[in-house]
Amino acid sequence: MNGIFFFIVLPYMAILSLLVGSIYRYRYYGFQVSSLSSQFLESKQLYFGSRPFHWGIIFLFFGHLIAFLLPHSVLAWNEVPVRMYILEITAFAFGLIVLFSLVMLIIRRFKTKRLHVVTTRMDIFVYLILLVQVVTGLWTAFFFRWGSSWFALVLTPYLKSIFVFNPDAAAVTQLPLMVQIHIISAFVLVGMIPFTRFMHFLVYPFEYLWRPYQLVVWNFKKKREVK
Repeated sequence: MNGIFFFIVLPYMAILSLLVGSIYRYRYYGFQVSSLSSQFLESKQLYFGSRPFHWGIIFLFFGHLIAFLLPHSVLAWNEVPVRMYILEITAFAFGLIVLFSLVMLIIRRFKTKRLHVVTTRMDIFVYLILLVQVVTGLWTAFFFRWGSSWFALVLTPYLKSIFVFNPDAAAVTQLPLMVQIHIISAFVLVGMIPFTRFMHFLVYPFEYLWRPYQLVVWNFKKKREVK
C-alpha cells in the first residue's frame, strides 16, 4: 500500500476539500446544507434506523476526538483494567448499534421503491464508504483489542504530525491492513462531506439529536377549495 499517498497526501486533500468545499457550498448553496428529508416516502424504518445511527456516530466521533486531544487522560483511565474494559465494551456496543442501524437504512433505501428511484450514485457511494468504515472499525476493535490505548500511542502522534505540517506516517504504515483501511476510509469521508448529505452535521449538529422529525402535510383540503 502506498503509504505516502494514503497517509500523507490523502489527509491534506481531505482537509482542503472539507474547508474549501464547505465554505463554497454554504456560501452559494446555503439551503442545501440541510439534509433532505425522506420521511414522507417511508417513516417506520427511518425511525428505528436514523436516530440510533446518529447517536452512535456522534458517540464514536467524540470518543476518537477525546483520544486525539487528551491521549494522556485516556491512557491514565486505561491503567485500571476494569475501566478499560468498560470503555472498550461501550465503544464496541455503539459500533454494533451504528452497523445495525446503517444496514437498516441501506435496506430501507433499496427496498422501498419510492426511495430507490430518488437514490443517487453519491448516496450509494456514501453508504459504501460508511459500511467500510464501520465494519473495519468493528474488526479492528475485536481482533486488535485495546484500541483506545494504542490509538493514543500511535494514531494521535501521527494525526498531530499532520496538523503541524510535519507528517510522519512511519508507525501507521506498519499497522494491520484492516486498520489502515479504516484510517483511509475516514479520510475519504472527511473529504466528501461538502458533496454529500453529511454537510448537515456542520450546521447545528447537536440540535438534530432532539429535534422532532420533520412533518410533511398534504393540504388536500386547500386544493379542493381552489378547484
